[in-house]
Amino acid sequence: MMPETILSLSNAAIYQRESLILSEVNVEVTKGEFVYLIGKTGTGKSSFMKTLYGDIPLQEGEGNIVSFNLNGLKEKQIPFLRRKLGVVFQDFKLLNDRSVKDNLLFVLKATGWKDKKAMDAKITEVLTKVGMQSKNFKYPYQLSGGEQQRIAIARALLNDPELILADEPTGNLDPQTSVEVMEVLQEINKNGNTILMATHDYALLLKYPSKTLKCDGQKVFEVVQKNV
Repeated sequence: MMPETILSLSNAAIYQRESLILSEVNVEVTKGEFVYLIGKTGTGKSSFMKTLYGDIPLQEGEGNIVSFNLNGLKEKQIPFLRRKLGVVFQDFKLLNDRSVKDNLLFVLKATGWKDKKAMDAKITEVLTKVGMQSKNFKYPYQLSGGEQQRIAIARALLNDPELILADEPTGNLDPQTSVEVMEVLQEINKNGNTILMATHDYALLLKYPSKTLKCDGQKVFEVVQKNV
């Protein structure tokens, strides 16, 4: 059986306003893969990620992600696309004025959950997956950076996403904490979640080798691990 394609781009060009950022992009990610996206700052990693979650429109080429067509993606489809994606940002993007549990409830309510029992059960489930079930009453500012990132990963898991996009998830963390967050992502991947992670932390690539895409010279290509 052919593995299911979660993301495919063919001959895609990515622009930020008028400037061409990446061209002739041909990428395929299949279900269950863990894929790195590497490249120096300014090579287009973030623009690539933003195109995938509908922040930058795809103007040229073909693009398909979790059964949504990226070409001609309508404004009103974007919330539905994002429900099938879990996005994890470098700066956590947690709401500081409410507890961890309320951060997660906010997302569930915003995505149409109604049943209080089901919501509570889901929150317990995702916090357990990232080892943070005892922290649900804490506020983000009471947590370390690594703990906040775990909460952000838990939040990304709430709607059982088909693909998790992690944009420099360890960018603000020290090496030890980065490894802890990486262990969480590895575990989630082993449980069947497909992950695409942008990073410039090459130590993690060596410790957890996996399929690697590189942005360089306005192109995206697969690299063989040893010459990263």
